[in-house]
Amino acid sequence: MNTMSAQQSPANMQAVVDREKIYTWILELCNPETRENALLELSKKREVVPDLAPMLWHSFGTIAALLQEITNIYVAMIPPTLTAHQSNRVCNALALMQCVASHPETRSAFLQAHVPLFLYPFLHTVSKTRPFEYLRLTSLGVIGALVKTDEQEVITFLLTTEIIPLCLRIMENGSELSKTVATFILQKILLDDSGLCYICQTYDRFSHVAMILGKMVLSLAKDPSARLLKHVVRCYLRLSDNPRAREALRQCLPDQLRDATFTACLQEDNSTKHWLAQLIKNLEAQPPPASPAQPNMYKSR
Repeated sequence: MNTMSAQQSPANMQAVVDREKIYTWILELCNPETRENALLELSKKREVVPDLAPMLWHSFGTIAALLQEITNIYVAMIPPTLTAHQSNRVCNALALMQCVASHPETRSAFLQAHVPLFLYPFLHTVSKTRPFEYLRLTSLGVIGALVKTDEQEVITFLLTTEIIPLCLRIMENGSELSKTVATFILQKILLDDSGLCYICQTYDRFSHVAMILGKMVLSLAKDPSARLLKHVVRCYLRLSDNPRAREALRQCLPDQLRDATFTACLQEDNSTKHWLAQLIKNLEAQPPPASPAQPNMYKSR
């Protein structure tokens, strides 16, 4: 028998050692004295351990420990006293939550346990200090990981929560990166038929979304961001798929999207240029005659 085949290769031996480290760190999450280092080490490994999410979810006490890390920070939000060290620690816990939210084996259970609701207090914060901004952005990342898969279960869950107004607030007042993730989440909700129907169901919902998108366009005209503009245009285009919203957008679409304001910004972005052209085409199409039985509920009241 070949002695080499009877021995483990150095790579396999390293994999075994690394695996043992993962198990040890997961166990250490349940001990408050060893948790901080375990959070740091596991958050570094989440991209290279494919089954880390099931390991976290099915390990006794692990999710409870992560939730304890999250809820322990609530007292630092009002008044806003969150330190950089506290923010980094809880964001490592949120990074592991994002890992669980991203994995197909754990995503459904993650939703059924209503774990995302524990993150919403962070999205309510308005302090512009770096620790709070980092906390909001990482929390948005967890929700962004959920919507990225385009699963109906995710949209159905989010529509029963306050995620839309929370995203709209961040879209209006957040940093560029937070605005981008929040707008991406809104875009994903709109791309689902139930999400589009929900937002276009009442005048108040539609007008709130249209108002925030309009403010973002005015801001982007002064300080362009191709990445953020891409999501804003896609939201507008999707809204134009709804007949009543399309009729309202004919009146309230910002002029900056109709003229050459963003030509330079979109010079290298063919997909967004295509979406913008399609949006204008949708709005310029001749609307059907209004039925007396179905008045336009979006008219100014």
